[in-house]
Amino acid sequence: MPQPVRRPLHLPLFWTICLINGVVFVVGVLVLVLSPASVSADPLPSELAVIGLGLVVILAMNALLLRWALAPLHRLIQRLGDIEHLEPTRLPEEGSGPVRGMAQSVNGLLTRLAEERRDGDARALAAQEAERHRIAQELHDEVGQSLTVVLLGLKQVEQRAPADLVEDLRAVRESTRAGLDDVRRVARRLRPGVLEDLGLTSALAALATDFADHSPAPVRRSFAPGLPALSPEAEVVVYRVAQEALTNAARHADAHEVEVSLQRVGATVVLEVRDDGRGFADLTEGSGLMGMRERAALVRAELSVISQPRHGTTVRLKVPVDVGAEVVA
Repeated sequence: MPQPVRRPLHLPLFWTICLINGVVFVVGVLVLVLSPASVSADPLPSELAVIGLGLVVILAMNALLLRWALAPLHRLIQRLGDIEHLEPTRLPEEGSGPVRGMAQSVNGLLTRLAEERRDGDARALAAQEAERHRIAQELHDEVGQSLTVVLLGLKQVEQRAPADLVEDLRAVRESTRAGLDDVRRVARRLRPGVLEDLGLTSALAALATDFADHSPAPVRRSFAPGLPALSPEAEVVVYRVAQEALTNAARHADAHEVEVSLQRVGATVVLEVRDDGRGFADLTEGSGLMGMRERAALVRAELSVISQPRHGTTVRLKVPVDVGAEVVA
């Protein structure tokens, strides 16, 4: 069995300071004992000057040694103040003694907190997807079927109605049909059934087609063949990020063309949603972008948003994959 790694024995901070002070005092005593200097019963001004100078030297030496010993602790405190996200191994494990032990303990705590946060976000994402599934099912089964019954009833009434009401009934029927199409579209957006049935690339293709049908900007699709299979959680994250990016492009970009691509770059699968719209200079962290970042963190993906005024916006998501992942056509 492998032997456990033994950490070097370090003195506590209290005893480290006591040791430094003890060394300083011992050095001072040795100087007084071994030096020819002496103090008479009635101290002379020169003797007082020597004593004062010696005291200053001792205090200065003590301060320098303490500053040297506590410098890693001060750097550790500064790093702790700079932490904005619960990311593991954010603190350098430098110095010795209690400072290194403190850094190791904080890094371990950050790692555990990051894992717990990731697990909590994953459970929240699963609950959110389950709620989306339930709402989509109710829209399809209840609201959709009710509107279908209304459509059939309007058609029958239209056939028996007087001629002066036919146009009005036809207009109501078309409005109801449009409402039914909207309900079905919302249900598809809430629950990407094509993602479960046909896979990620087909779901992204359907998403791009739906965007092109309701936006003046055409959508170009570029999906590389032989992409590695992602986990179901990662596929949902990729789909939702693409969905949010396309929604933002439709609402804010005023683009003439949008491109959706999915490629493999090294050990990552990279999603890019690029538009040639108005762009922006300062990135504002709205709820949509925050949601994309939170989803990306769940699968340890890297999200970046690149934009310049009048040069469009690019949303890039890099999802790590297993080297031995199954390759899909």
